[in-house]
Amino acid sequence: MAIHFEKHGRTAVITIDRLERRNSLDLEHFGHLANAWLRFRDDDDLWVAIITGKKDVFCVGADLKSFVPMVTDSIDALASGEMTLGGEGFPDNAPLIAVLRDFPLNKPVIAAVNGLCAAGGMEMLNSIDIRVASSDARFCVAEAKRGLFPGGGTTVHLPRSIAYCHAMEMLLTADFIDANRAYEFGIVNRVVPRENLLEAAFEYANKILKNGPCAIRAIKEAVQAGLRMPLDEALNAELGYAARVFSTEDAIEGPRAFAEKREPVWKGR
Repeated sequence: MAIHFEKHGRTAVITIDRLERRNSLDLEHFGHLANAWLRFRDDDDLWVAIITGKKDVFCVGADLKSFVPMVTDSIDALASGEMTLGGEGFPDNAPLIAVLRDFPLNKPVIAAVNGLCAAGGMEMLNSIDIRVASSDARFCVAEAKRGLFPGGGTTVHLPRSIAYCHAMEMLLTADFIDANRAYEFGIVNRVVPRENLLEAAFEYANKILKNGPCAIRAIKEAVQAGLRMPLDEALNAELGYAARVFSTEDAIEGPRAFAEKREPVWKGR
């Protein structure tokens, strides 16, 4: 299997390892990656995930030699809903789950972008909460260069998350940008030397793990839901998330630990 899943305490590390195809994904490996996200989502002992790639490639999305021709041949059935992409042992629409499009995941995800991030790799990055890049990483929305459409959410998410002109530059030119330009655009939070990449990702994970898990999950849910709502509706919905968190045992433990000058002991409920 070319998708590795490791547990480090409460942090899952998912690694894409298909270097013979430049960490591109065919239907099978989209399925394995989708199952990794499902495994993380459903494990109550895992609170944060880090995703990275092997060597000098993060992910370049769909395999142009196998996956894309299959989609092209089946496009009418896929568009009408008569056909979904999955398979034995894999969920329906596994490629969309793999790139986290419309996937209900209320746990934080951190990307450790170790090199080339293009096409579907960028589509996945759009839905990841915190992104750390190695100084030699490169980023590209490559689909237009191959006469294809970035249908994993990039035309929707990217212009909403960075300046419109920067998003359109990436979408229309399909050119690569380096890690420092990606930082200037607001695509990544931090750029570090390659040898410090996972350390930096774990620094973020460990900071998150110190916080109340009920609060963290509700915050992510509120942000994701609110981005899809009008402002007034989002503000009203936020009150519901707040009420849910304030009713937890952790909401009692946090202020109590502060008053007693000790670290809180979270129960996640």
